[in-house]
Amino acid sequence: MIGLTVRQMHYFEALAQTLHFGRAAKLAGVSQPALSAQIAEMELRLNCRLFERGGKSVRMTDEAQVLLPRIERILADVRDVEATARRGRPALEGRFRLGIIPTVAPYLLPHVLPELKRHFPALQLELREAVTASLVEDTSSGKLDAFVAALPLDYPGLVTEELFSDRFFLAVPAGDPAFASPPVPPESPALERLMLLEEGHCLREQALAVCGSVRPVAMASYGATSLTTLLQMVAHGLGVTLIPEMAAGPASTIPDLKIVAFQEPMPQRTICLAWRRNKVRHDECVELAKIIRGLDAAVLAA
Repeated sequence: MIGLTVRQMHYFEALAQTLHFGRAAKLAGVSQPALSAQIAEMELRLNCRLFERGGKSVRMTDEAQVLLPRIERILADVRDVEATARRGRPALEGRFRLGIIPTVAPYLLPHVLPELKRHFPALQLELREAVTASLVEDTSSGKLDAFVAALPLDYPGLVTEELFSDRFFLAVPAGDPAFASPPVPPESPALERLMLLEEGHCLREQALAVCGSVRPVAMASYGATSLTTLLQMVAHGLGVTLIPEMAAGPASTIPDLKIVAFQEPMPQRTICLAWRRNKVRHDECVELAKIIRGLDAAVLAA
């Protein structure tokens, strides 16, 4: 009998995610020698090499690639059992894996993390920033407990709860005469210079929906993966871009950048919390949504 332990599988998952023994040990909450020893023991029990070590680099072997989805399913079931056992105890206690989209993470987390620490000191929060499709997949497979994204989310296996609305503004070069007299109508020809994030980012689709009557051409030769990159490009006169209200405050400090409003009714997105429809962590997710909704709207927009 092989006799793998849940601890070994947890360490295996951490190393597969990070491909770095030091970061994997930190993620698993153990020392690096302890993690290395358990991985070696696991390889011995399975009679195969799982990770190739080469200097500072770590690579998964073919055997590990085959094993990974099976171990992830086992650990997801174990975590569900642990979550069930916690029901009736204080909400948001122990490990909770939260995903969040990149156009929300840097603006929401500085406000929500102190609140979670204050209300739930026993919470061990693990964060993953990724585009919506990846967060949906990881939550559905049990790698994440919940995630924050923008509606709509048309996935029947998920429960969603609205958190707050986030209006859209336009980021433009500070001296651009085309935007000297805001507010900006969504059909303005100047929006043909609209720059978009790469495919997969929900903000890209939202920008196209907001400015649907114009044809953005400015992104033909670019491949921006972050809103920060787009804002720097705008500041250097390369075009304009859509910016959520929660990002407008920090962006207003960028030299040569100006934030202008759209005509009323101003377009907006709705941010939600989503989790699997299995009720195992339902109460905890509802509590998390309550904490985020309790944040002052003025704080989120600051």
